[in-house]
Amino acid sequence: MKKNYISNSSESVRMFKSDFLESFSKVHFAVPLIIYVPLIGYLIYKAFAQQITVFNFFIYYIIGLLVWTITEYLLHRFIFHYQPTSKFGLRLHFIFHGVHHDYPRDAKRLVMPPSASIPLAILFYFLFSLVIKNNTLLFAFFSGFISGYLCYDMLHYAIHHANPKSSILKKIKQHHMLHHYSDESKGYGVSSGLWDFIFKSGFTRNK
Repeated sequence: MKKNYISNSSESVRMFKSDFLESFSKVHFAVPLIIYVPLIGYLIYKAFAQQITVFNFFIYYIIGLLVWTITEYLLHRFIFHYQPTSKFGLRLHFIFHGVHHDYPRDAKRLVMPPSASIPLAILFYFLFSLVIKNNTLLFAFFSGFISGYLCYDMLHYAIHHANPKSSILKKIKQHHMLHHYSDESKGYGVSSGLWDFIFKSGFTRNK
């Protein structure tokens, strides 16, 4: 396995000549909270306004969370770590994920920019609406899915810029740091190592 370039700089290279485009590639970690906490609240309100039972809401919310974890894993493994061969493909890969691996300490490239997360959220909502025909259940499910995404973004930021005290958060951080600094072909789960365990893409413990 070839040695990857990793910089300890707290600021990554410029990605666009245009100041306008460059501004869309960086984001403060609080921005997803500002956008998606109200959305989650609205979805929960809509679900209960349409008389969803507490039991059904809880079930579909949890399912949404679980679906996010596998979505996170698949996106990270097969989209963000897809290795293109064309010059344009390599450039696109660097913009979407490569820059984070080269400059993992850049605080403004740790959460997904709204320019990417909003279109993805709309796309996923449309796809899920094709499967879950009942809007009330869809609202509950999608509130869980977006909650999972938000946990992922906030955890990802904290993993890179905080020293967790709890044993669980320490394990999550260690898992992700191994992905960055040891072997990026393993450890694709960020908010959970569940799917790395299931698909055997995690790190083997030294005995």
